[in-house]
Amino acid sequence: MTNLADLDTRTGLPGELRFLLEEHPRGTWESHDNLGGLMLFWLSRHDGFRTLGETLSEALGRFREGEIAAERFGGFLAPRLQHFLGELHHHHMIEDQHYFPVFMAAETRLLRGFEILEGDHELIHERIGTVVSRANDLLGLLSGGDRDRIRRAADLYAEDSGRLISGLMRHLEDEEDLIVPLVLERGETELGVG
Repeated sequence: MTNLADLDTRTGLPGELRFLLEEHPRGTWESHDNLGGLMLFWLSRHDGFRTLGETLSEALGRFREGEIAAERFGGFLAPRLQHFLGELHHHHMIEDQHYFPVFMAAETRLLRGFEILEGDHELIHERIGTVVSRANDLLGLLSGGDRDRIRRAADLYAEDSGRLISGLMRHLEDEEDLIVPLVLERGETELGVG
């Protein structure tokens, strides 16, 4: 049996937390009257995290294959990774402090789902710390470290960055599956978030 709190092994939220998703499946979201400005903005933020995560992963792969020079890769990675992680931290703070409490009060049957999502946030932020450390190690070697040390540092960074990004992708999908159907069911104004 999958541990629902394990971001690396779960394949989605359990059926008892998907009752609103069954009423409002993903294919109906875009045309729903209750899909308001906040949800459109929030979903666009999630899409931005997906895109930037993929961009960072692709660039790392190209660097590890020797397609991007070390200095060029360092100049690409540092500002984008800083932006990605800073925005992710800010996004989660807003969710934890403002939106999750509203949604939990509005639909107590989803409480366990929000507890899972909050646990994800804690784990993701632990992983951010690890990724920052690994990125700093790698970036520090790019301007003159020997190739073997750079390769080892890139491998370690790739492992931890991959774990962070794959966990984040699972989290974003589960979060959307819990929150968007609730907003579609009740409306942003009724929930007090519009």
